[in-house]
Amino acid sequence: MSERKKFAPPAIQEFAPKLAEVTDTVLFGDIWERPGLSPRDRSLVTVTALVSLYRTDQLGFHLGKALENGVTKDELIEALTHLAFYAGWPNAMTAVNQLREIVEKADQSG
Repeated sequence: MSERKKFAPPAIQEFAPKLAEVTDTVLFGDIWERPGLSPRDRSLVTVTALVSLYRTDQLGFHLGKALENGVTKDELIEALTHLAFYAGWPNAMTAVNQLREIVEKADQSG
């Protein structure tokens, strides 16, 4: 049997192993794999929810995952601009800054 990919950060795996386990098996192993939405659409929905709720700790990971899942930088910028008027200007500005850092880091390494 192959080892399942771990999404929970190593610090969480060590400190709260059950939370890490359900993150890996239920959230990413089941919910993210359901056929009703593409990974790209799930990423856009997730980013929108995290921005709206100002959940910045998980936002960076999910912005990167959105890019991996085919959401373009320009689409994310457009979504964040749109969200500024529904979720709040500070939320959108924080998200745009996180996205900028992710894109700049990817450009430097790639």
